[in-house]
Amino acid sequence: MCGRFALTSSSADLRNIFSGVDLDDFPARYNIAPTQPILVVIAGEGRERGSNLPDRRAVLVRWGFTPGWVKDPRDFPLLINARAETAIGKASFRAAMRHRRVLIPASGFYEWHRPSKESGGKPQAYWIRPRRGGVVAFAGLMETWSSADGSEVDTGAILTTSASAGISAIHDRMPVVIKPEDFSRWLDCKTQEPREVDDLMQSPQGDFFEAIPVSDKVNKVANMGPDLQEPVVSERTLPAPEKQRPDIGQLSFF
Repeated sequence: MCGRFALTSSSADLRNIFSGVDLDDFPARYNIAPTQPILVVIAGEGRERGSNLPDRRAVLVRWGFTPGWVKDPRDFPLLINARAETAIGKASFRAAMRHRRVLIPASGFYEWHRPSKESGGKPQAYWIRPRRGGVVAFAGLMETWSSADGSEVDTGAILTTSASAGISAIHDRMPVVIKPEDFSRWLDCKTQEPREVDDLMQSPQGDFFEAIPVSDKVNKVANMGPDLQEPVVSERTLPAPEKQRPDIGQLSFF
């Protein structure tokens, strides 16, 4: 799963990566947690005449997906993740998979390795970031929930898949990463049905991310500084990721 992530790149970098999407300046966020606002990129409603840039918009949504048919969110579980393998057919996500696929910019995410109770070991937090730096785009889903009084809340979830070889020693799940050359196809809900973008919901190559052990300060939502990503000495040694030849699409992230 993915329960915490960070977005520390500048708005200028995001405008470049997402092909000119209109963004105001915003502060670096080192500890984004469920129920907080997150930035998502969606397909726009109409390209300006003469523009050769993709038609995209950036909006804020609440991290915690609420299907439109839910009567009271207080009686519904907080859905921060959606399993890529089942989202197409699952009632909670079926409509969003067809009509409201989004991209979620991130500088990386946090994950915890939790040893067995018998071992007596403590959970170890890891900051997991692209090995070459830069920004990635997690695959996401968006839904607008409307209350009985007519108020609306935009909500979202991150799609996850089986962890790549380099991350599976920490956790068996990780966010789906969409490559820049696939942004338009993922966001195109008018002509690309869910089954036609199923091939995009895969884990990245084994050496795409690197995992850095960090302190347990990230456990507290109130801690929000860059010190959360400072390396610490860990007793656990992760296996080296499988060596794979990077493809052009991977390199185009950076």
